[in-house]
Amino acid sequence: MVLLVLVDLDPGLAALRPLGGFFVLRTDPAAAGPLPTLAQAYAEAAADEGGNPLIFRVRKVARALGVPEPRVAASVAHQALAARLWSVALGCAVLYGSLPDLDARRLRWDPDGSAPDDLWLSGVRPLPAEPEHLAEVVLDGHLVPLASALRVHHRLAPGLLRGNSASALAGAARELDRWARRHGRPGAAARARSLAARLLAHPQLSGAGTLTGTAFRRRSCCLYYRVPGGGVCGDCCFPRAPRSSPRAPSG
Repeated sequence: MVLLVLVDLDPGLAALRPLGGFFVLRTDPAAAGPLPTLAQAYAEAAADEGGNPLIFRVRKVARALGVPEPRVAASVAHQALAARLWSVALGCAVLYGSLPDLDARRLRWDPDGSAPDDLWLSGVRPLPAEPEHLAEVVLDGHLVPLASALRVHHRLAPGLLRGNSASALAGAARELDRWARRHGRPGAAARARSLAARLLAHPQLSGAGTLTGTAFRRRSCCLYYRVPGGGVCGDCCFPRAPRSSPRAPSG
């Protein structure tokens, strides 16, 4: 049995900083200025294409990757944001034993920022870190409305989006496991693996792929192989990039 030592959430979520990249969450909302909240991004994208931050982000990703298909950029943008959200939530659950309230109305986001996506949280309020709470906060609070908003403007299959969400979760858990093992924290590594396995069994993610240890193989493709010069991802359902396939499997 894994014993988890609970640690209070500190205002700056400093325990996430050594993990870097996708795990760091800024907690000074004043520094974000007038940037939109993620709640605004989801709502505005679903309502109107003109000038909303989520569609702006998709177009920025498309330009950066040089990809002519908007749905490919939309998939990449979706998985990147999913990875940020899962990393923050899972990192806090593993290292603190608590989950900050990541309500979409309290998270500001810079759609014009670089990767990983810049996020600012308005205050740190602790929540339980059990799988059902992680699912409620990340899946119900973010990934469901994010997927709905993107599908208004892009031909993204539900299976593809489910695969993106599962892949992002598995990737966050894998990075946590590696970090914890390198730093002599087997309990944290075990907690990351356990949470990932239980979350991947959630009805919204079940069937999206197969988890073996920390290795994940998804049943859909994120379409990255359609980026000029791109190939298949490490967890792709394809062993190699298809040569001529107008559409990838949706799972």
